Amino acid sequence: MSFSVSRNIIYREKKQHKWQNTIAGALIGIVSTLVSATSGNAAERIAFYYPPFGEFTISTDDIETYAESGRVTNDFAFYLNRVPSSQRAQFRRLLRTYFKLDATLVSQVTYSALGESVVRRLSELIMTESRQGSFYALRSALILSATNPKGLNIVEVIRRYPSSTIRLNLTEGQSILTNFSELLRRRDRVVGGLKEVATAEVLNQTTNFSQQPDLRVNGSFGYKVVSLEMNDVARSRVFPVDLYLPSIKPPFPLIVISHGVAEDRETFAYAAQHLASYGFAVAVLEHPGSDAKKIQQYFAGLASPPEARELINRPLDIKFLLDRLQSLNESGSNFVGQLNVQEVGVIGHSYGGYTALTLAGATIDVNSVSRQCNPNNSLNLSVLLQCRANELLQKKIPIPSFQDTRVKAVMALNPFGSVILNRKGFSKIQVPIMFMGGSQDVITPAVPEQVIPFTWVASQNKYLALIENGTHFSTSEKLNASQPVLPVPRELIGPNPAIAQMYVKAFSVAFFQTHLVNQQQYSPYLTAAYAQYISKAPLNVDLVRSLTSEQLEKIFANN
Repeated sequence: MSFSVSRNIIYREKKQHKWQNTIAGALIGIVSTLVSATSGNAAERIAFYYPPFGEFTISTDDIETYAESGRVTNDFAFYLNRVPSSQRAQFRRLLRTYFKLDATLVSQVTYSALGESVVRRLSELIMTESRQGSFYALRSALILSATNPKGLNIVEVIRRYPSSTIRLNLTEGQSILTNFSELLRRRDRVVGGLKEVATAEVLNQTTNFSQQPDLRVNGSFGYKVVSLEMNDVARSRVFPVDLYLPSIKPPFPLIVISHGVAEDRETFAYAAQHLASYGFAVAVLEHPGSDAKKIQQYFAGLASPPEARELINRPLDIKFLLDRLQSLNESGSNFVGQLNVQEVGVIGHSYGGYTALTLAGATIDVNSVSRQCNPNNSLNLSVLLQCRANELLQKKIPIPSFQDTRVKAVMALNPFGSVILNRKGFSKIQVPIMFMGGSQDVITPAVPEQVIPFTWVASQNKYLALIENGTHFSTSEKLNASQPVLPVPRELIGPNPAIAQMYVKAFSVAFFQTHLVNQQQYSPYLTAAYAQYISKAPLNVDLVRSLTSEQLEKIFANN
């Protein structure tokens, strides 16, 4: 089969401005992810309308030939030639890649609230022959394609799609590509802009860190680990806690670590061990509604997906934990007098980052949720989770303030909150806070979720550390294990996570020693100069203490 276009149309298109070649190149990227690498029941054509030139049809035979052998037919060459040569091999690899996702897992995900939102958005781009977006057709194609024993092959979805012709909504696709390109440009500008701000801050700093203690290595104290079980009868929440206690004279300043979705007590055990070696007691809990065990059961079809109530339950888990530890510290236990529960620090990653922010005083902005989630057209994946707050509003579930006055300092790793907290919520944070993000984070993108919120925070002691080439998972240790809960592709974990974890170790010690224990000799470590000193490729890190909304707008405006 061949393209159903005339050569006159093709030649007219060649005369257009070069941006149209860019669109054609992007199109082939979209097309190449949708075409089957097998024959049989595959759709015969992929059609799209490209005004003012008319309708084009790509034969699946041509693309199948390219996927299997690398040979390019004359008709397919017209489109492939508009793709940069450096990207063609990537397109072909994608056509031949299998993901280790079985049908049960794919079914569970696509039937969940978050998964359904993603599939519905995709169904606006991928339509049936009658030019109708079909959520159910796309979902069934995804599930059925995952029945392949090798795993889910993205390009095989087309074979399972119940239509002889798949039509691409190029207008919507072009809009998404344009918006996505702008997001990438803004991100790159911010990475460069923050580096300039950090460089300017370095000029005012003179500490010789080669002559100072190295916070990247373990401290001098040993520690023991005590496992506890928390039982919040009122909420029917039972969850385990590992309590790291230094081998020195108490009382110990207390730090709580809150994990992200599908993580557990082991994910940030490295940070707990490091902080304990510097004299901190560290409580690492598991949130039962969104931890690794819950997600494993969900993927196996043995449990329901995480509920919207987790937005409420997670902060309440930590408040209950602090209440219980305070009780144990005051009377009748082996912990009497060991913990300073009135001076607490919190570290949170991703969902745990949101949790930490709310404990620090950030409040849920119901107006922002109502305005930005009806509908949600954002390309920011974390907004899908944030918009679940809409379910709480629709059910009229009361949303309390989660601020806990015992929490005196917060470190938020890859947190989200741009919609659910928004400027109004972030502006209420008064305690010392450190944001840490990665420039390549596609889950909680750094610009909308860490950089912009940093400018909203009212605290006089705030820090922003941005890891160049860092991802959402760079700081999560357990994802590097052989059998992680989430089948995260290596590309999403990114290069050498040990470097990012080293930053977490060093900055957390400096941050909590300075703002929880009031040991001001550690404050020089919370500077752009120290970040520059420990920075290591390919995950170089920049740290800034000052960034205004006006400065950020100038960065966005730079070409």
